[in-house]
Amino acid sequence: MKKSLFFTLFLLLLTGLALAQTGLKKRRPLPHEYGRVELNNFSEKAGRAPVVFDHWLHRAKFTCRLCHVDIGFAMQAGSTGIAAADNERGYYCGACHNGRTSFAACSTKDQPATGTCDRCHSAGKKVTRHYDFRAFTEKLPRGRFGNGIDWEQAEAEGSITPVDFLAGVSIKREALTPQKDFDLTAKVAGMPEIIFSHQKHTVWNGCELCHPEIFLGVKKGKTQYSMTEIYEGKYCGVCHSSVAFPLIDCQRCHIKPVR
Repeated sequence: MKKSLFFTLFLLLLTGLALAQTGLKKRRPLPHEYGRVELNNFSEKAGRAPVVFDHWLHRAKFTCRLCHVDIGFAMQAGSTGIAAADNERGYYCGACHNGRTSFAACSTKDQPATGTCDRCHSAGKKVTRHYDFRAFTEKLPRGRFGNGIDWEQAEAEGSITPVDFLAGVSIKREALTPQKDFDLTAKVAGMPEIIFSHQKHTVWNGCELCHPEIFLGVKKGKTQYSMTEIYEGKYCGVCHSSVAFPLIDCQRCHIKPVR
């Protein structure tokens, strides 16, 4: 009996290890879903539907640095802990959604949900969006994965002009001179080398978004990391796993042929 039980447990362990090693292929998000974040720290407790935040709409209007450095949103969904009272006081979403720059975000007053509430608190609801993804992105340059938009090209050609300064929140400062592009040797034999462009990243991120919290070292080769860590959402994977463009778009980074 004991041997039979032990053998059963052993088989279950092997099966679990096999599944952990091979994994299961997940459904890729549709273009309008890519980068979508659901926020529910306080919403359902307050009798509201969770907030649905679409990165595609906001990244077309604002730089990543403005939201994640100046305004102070954490890079991990739900970890900021935004409450209605914060928005009312002009923090986080309320920095823009104040009724002047854009529609007012939230109120701590006990009131019935309105159409304005549904613009954000829309999870599980049939809500008519004020911005339709297909109409909004129709004339933007195409990309292969993620949102299906080449956001870098869209910014370069002037199709979008992301705002990088918010009065009363940002401080005026002279931009630093972008460092030169450099190559990174791939750790897999035959894989094209990576060309990293500081100039491209500083347009969206500045310096502060990446250094020192994501990349401690500011000298090439100082921070050591692997593709496994990137797939786990660390280093480059903080953005290039769910928002910037997905990691399956290998040729966006690995572009220098090996000689």
